[in-house]
Amino acid sequence: MIGVLPKSLDVGGKRYGINSDFRIVLNLFEVLQLDELTDLEKAYITVNVLYTEEIPDKDFEEAVKKAYWFCDGGDMPKSEPSKVKTLDWKHDEGIIFPAINKAAGCEVRTLPYLHWWTFLGCFGEISEGLFSTIMNIRLKRAEGKKLEKYEKDFLRKHKELVVLHSEEERKAIDETEEFLKTLT
Repeated sequence: MIGVLPKSLDVGGKRYGINSDFRIVLNLFEVLQLDELTDLEKAYITVNVLYTEEIPDKDFEEAVKKAYWFCDGGDMPKSEPSKVKTLDWKHDEGIIFPAINKAAGCEVRTLPYLHWWTFLGCFGEISEGLFSTIMNIRLKRAEGKKLEKYEKDFLRKHKELVVLHSEEERKAIDETEEFLKTLT
């Protein structure tokens, strides 16, 4: 039916309930970014976090595919993904939520429940602001395009907001910051 937000998925001919709140999916994304996990471990975690019922082993592969389909927004039209990482849900949390809140017209984190696809819809409606400025700069840099003067100035002044670090770089930065705290 048009406009229905799924709260269950068909796997192996049976309907299984899912945790469809946006917080569950965002927390799942954070875990799936961990480099130390194998693809199989990530799939296992995804199934165990997203589904509210145990999935039979024989249906595991289908359950994983359906879970990723759900997390990816279902049949929503997709743009071609960038080869360079331009968004990090954890790193960008402080700029994502104000933009989402503006699109939603409320503070979404205070809502008792918000379906993941509704959250994605708000994400897709983000208009001009800090988040879109940062994303435009990241995309231009990823595509090797020249930055405008104001974008270069913004990047220089807000490098920590714009530049995404790998997990190893982030750990090294955190360790350095912790060490510097001990010196003061």
